[in-house]
Amino acid sequence: MPGQRGSLFGSGLDWPYVEGLRMDEAMHPLALLCFGMYGESLPNQDGAPIRLVLPWKYGFKSIKSIVKIKFVDGEPPTTWNKQAPNEYGFYSNVNPSVDHPRWSQATERRLGEFFKRKTLMFNGYADQVASLYNGMDLRKYY
Repeated sequence: MPGQRGSLFGSGLDWPYVEGLRMDEAMHPLALLCFGMYGESLPNQDGAPIRLVLPWKYGFKSIKSIVKIKFVDGEPPTTWNKQAPNEYGFYSNVNPSVDHPRWSQATERRLGEFFKRKTLMFNGYADQVASLYNGMDLRKYY
């Protein structure tokens, strides 16, 4: 992207944007590589030509505009985890019992709704993905 010069949108984040997943997360059937939407090619503003969709995680894990994939032995440093490690853990699973340091994640307001509702574990996909994190302290590995 032109004009970045080492900073993501002038925000002070390192460029390029980097995210990471474990192999079992990346290979899960709900981890989707998206090439289009609504029967059309994926628009630029939605991450064309390809993006990742991880519905059980927070949105920043669903990276847009993939340009390179690397396989590494250990947990890679990610953009938000480097920027604010006390706020953004590597796993970034939706866990309503672990508040962000600056706000509660126990409730959410969905688009088009006026009232808040309880946030569901793993964004409502607990039955499908909870087994990926068996034995992990999800308050520590947030």
